Parts: sequence; structure tokens; C-alpha cells
Amino acid sequence: MKIQDIGFLLIFALLVIVKRPKLLLIAGLVSWILAIPLFATWTFFTAERLTWYGAAFVLTFLLISLLRPNTVK
Repeated sequence: MKIQDIGFLLIFALLVIVKRPKLLLIAGLVSWILAIPLFATWTFFTAERLTWYGAAFVLTFLLISLLRPNTVK
């Protein structure tokens, strides 16, 4: 497990504990935006991980918004 995986897990756990689903969506979009320049510089391993992290954040946001629609404002 690399340092970026540990960082992702810490951020993910913190955002789930805070219970603000919109922050998950913002974190996912930021992950995807940060991946763009990494793909341009051919840093594929980190860029690929950032796209997976972004997908995990957005998928969690979607699951929360579908299961508990009144919590997302």
C-alpha cells in the first residue's frame, strides 16, 4: 500500500464521518482535475489512481444521495 492510498483512505473516512455528501462530490471532481496534468506528463500510475479515487468519491456521493435523498441539499 502506497502513501497515496493511505491518504485516500484517510480523506475518504474523514469525509464519510463528517456526513457532508457534497464534499465527496467536490473531492471526486478535484481528483479528476488533478489527474489531467499527470496524464499529460505521462505519470500514469498516479493519474490512474486519482481517477479511481475520484470515481470512488462520486460513487459514494451517488449512493448516499439515492439511499438518503433528504441529506443532500
